[in-house]
Amino acid sequence: DFKLEAQFRYPEESNSGIYLRGRHEVQIEDNYGMIINSHRIGGVYGHLSPRINASRPAGKWQTLKITLIGRVVTIELNGEAIIERQVIPGITGGALDSDEGKPGPILIQGDHGVVEFRKLVITPAS
Repeated sequence: DFKLEAQFRYPEESNSGIYLRGRHEVQIEDNYGMIINSHRIGGVYGHLSPRINASRPAGKWQTLKITLIGRVVTIELNGEAIIERQVIPGITGGALDSDEGKPGPILIQGDHGVVEFRKLVITPAS
């Protein structure tokens, strides 16, 4: 169980993500002003959609805060709660394995597009 805070920015049309425990991808993508779904920024890819699009335009620094306790996730983007205490129903494509009960690494997707990070902090959930 942990909390993760990431500050990042990307150029136009970029696409990346952060894998929680190596199994659940939180999407990072240039989606400013677009209709939301689970494939948009802050969503748990293929499973959970943000309630609002709180993204900033490409080139602007953004802050993502994620709390994961068991399979219950809360996600804030730029100070807005976009997913609140929702159960992640399954793994994301590209997951290391399907054993959701085991600890796993934090992974940064790096094969879809450029993203810069200037802060990445992981602490135990309290």
